[in-house]
Amino acid sequence: MTAQRPPSSESSAAAPVGTAPSQSARSTFLPFRRRRVIYLVVVLWLIVIGTTAGFSGKLSGAEKNTVEQSLPSSAESTQVYKIQSLFQNPDTVPAVIVYERASGLTAQDRAKATADAKQYGTRTDLSGQVFGPQFSTDGQAAETVVPLNLGQNSLSKAKGAVTALRGVAANQAPAGLAIHVAGPAGYSADLSKAVGGIDSTLLYSTLVVVIAILLLTYRSPVLWLFPIICAGIALTVAQGIIYLLAAHAGLTVSSDGAGILTILVFGATTDYSLLLIARYREELRNHDSRAEAMSVALRRSGPAVIASAATVAISMLCLSFADMNATRGLGPVFAVGIVVGALVMLTLFPLLMVVCGRWIFWPSVPRVGGGEHANVGRWAAVGDRIARRPRLAWIGTALVLAVGAIGIGQLHSGGLSVAQEFTATQDSVVGNAAVARHFDAAVASPLVITARAGSADQVHQALQTVPGIASGTVTAPVLKDGYAYQEATLTGAPDSSAAYVTVRNARTAVHAIAGADAKVGGDSAMNLDARSASEHDRELIAPIVLAVVLAILILLLRALVSPLLLIGTVVLSCATTLGVSALVFRHVFHFGAEDNSFPLYVFVFLIALGIDYNIFLMTRIREEAHSVGTRPATLRGLASTGGVITSAGIVLAGTFAVLGTLPLTQFAELGFAVAFGVLVDTVIVRSVMVTALNLDIGRRIWWPSALWHKQDAADATPVRDAETPARS
Repeated sequence: MTAQRPPSSESSAAAPVGTAPSQSARSTFLPFRRRRVIYLVVVLWLIVIGTTAGFSGKLSGAEKNTVEQSLPSSAESTQVYKIQSLFQNPDTVPAVIVYERASGLTAQDRAKATADAKQYGTRTDLSGQVFGPQFSTDGQAAETVVPLNLGQNSLSKAKGAVTALRGVAANQAPAGLAIHVAGPAGYSADLSKAVGGIDSTLLYSTLVVVIAILLLTYRSPVLWLFPIICAGIALTVAQGIIYLLAAHAGLTVSSDGAGILTILVFGATTDYSLLLIARYREELRNHDSRAEAMSVALRRSGPAVIASAATVAISMLCLSFADMNATRGLGPVFAVGIVVGALVMLTLFPLLMVVCGRWIFWPSVPRVGGGEHANVGRWAAVGDRIARRPRLAWIGTALVLAVGAIGIGQLHSGGLSVAQEFTATQDSVVGNAAVARHFDAAVASPLVITARAGSADQVHQALQTVPGIASGTVTAPVLKDGYAYQEATLTGAPDSSAAYVTVRNARTAVHAIAGADAKVGGDSAMNLDARSASEHDRELIAPIVLAVVLAILILLLRALVSPLLLIGTVVLSCATTLGVSALVFRHVFHFGAEDNSFPLYVFVFLIALGIDYNIFLMTRIREEAHSVGTRPATLRGLASTGGVITSAGIVLAGTFAVLGTLPLTQFAELGFAVAFGVLVDTVIVRSVMVTALNLDIGRRIWWPSALWHKQDAADATPVRDAETPARS
């Protein structure tokens, strides 16, 4: 066994075993052999980290999480919200305190509700008069509406305000009296509690998952540190850049986007590190110089990493075409994370690996000429089985995936009600149910109608006849600055399908009044507009993403047939994921529906990330095909990339599964779907379907490039697991 040279001896290039490095190869080795370049790279990253680290911690303060902030400015409810500020504080968030006793309220209960209402009225953060207590006709409940002024960042302040209200209500409450804080303020408080610490929760959970997978993959007590450190650096820098864009360029950042950013950066950068580590490990067996080994690894794997990062980043930027501000803001947020992650992994990460030496692979240290491969033949054996009947393999796989896609019929992506948004029971949900049993459920979330002052009476009369608006609840018009303002109470829950029908009917009625310029807004209208905008975004962005990814694949592979086939496989995989996810959500998790954004997010993530693994495989096949032809190259590509791509898929699936640790349905749904889809892409689509298609179609897959004329070499044999991570 060749002894490891001391670091100083690696300043000069040693020839690889059996061959001498080419002149082009030597030119790529040069940066790693000059200490000045190493110092320059380190100093540059230290400057970048020092500049952005201070801004990174401010990102949560720049988040915009309210519905009106996420809606497009063209939405009717958004326009109403702007006019509404002329008549009342737009930052008013009503809290509904409901008192309930199934056997009927006692005199003591009524006295308690009345005394509490007086105490609520002494608060300094009110935006109007406290209404109530109002007692239900069945004598079982009372409700008091407290209009809180929580400012622009209502989500962060709601928790403290509602906690104070609960404290007043619970103080000396009669035994057996159920008290809940419902309404928009109660919901905001429960949501704030659910997303509180989301960044740290996701970060720590992701770290645990990634570290565990890396330890199981490499069995090294040291190696896992380098991807984790570099991923942490990438996340910090990305968060700092995103904060600056939010503060000075008008970028909309939501807590959803900031949370998913952590998952995406750690998952993607770890994937890139796995690919580079695998190729670096392979080259360390061929080169005595670590600098040469890393340079060759970068020269051969770097283009795949760059192509992968470009595909994901550009796909994410397609979200910028969305109408929803929150969705549109996700594009730059995710693109920045991916680009920064790729830069770190292509510059700082290789440098750290080279400087630290071979010992970081301990206890399985790669030596020059060493042939230790713990998984010899695993993926080569899979390729051999597929090669016997490739057509049967890809047709059978396609049929299985198509069966899974049938479940799409169970998908209900019209949005989540308040009760459906949480995976655990919340006080506001229980309170809303109590209000619905005894009162008008929408008293704290009325429709808001604005119009020209001259048409106020006509609009008022038109609203009286709209089905779904409670009789006698349309308020008298209030006039100011040429506008008229009115409110109306719905007969059903404000987040129900019936409420959305009422909004549409109300809009039809008031829009018919010539010259009134009447508009209908309020919470229900905002939710309806969010649903409509999300549907528009899906129809617009999905084909754009497909076209962009197809163009990148054509440029990368210099062919037409293979890119079209790859696009087809990931689309089928995405359909299967949506179908299976819908069935699991309905019959296993018992989720009532999916968030408006769910189909689009899953589609974009799976198309971009699914193509990632096909890029890793197909670029290796194309590299080998130049010397041995397509069919042997396919077997070599599968054998050499099988382990690393599978490990990368497990890492990415594991990181997205972390979203399930949050008590919010939309995160649990997204985490499950993307994790499941990534595993399907990695284990089934890439390993079986794409391999079988390559073997069945042969060199025609490269049409019209010159490579499709390349005949298969008769004596070519596959390389066994050259890139499989040690003991993965």
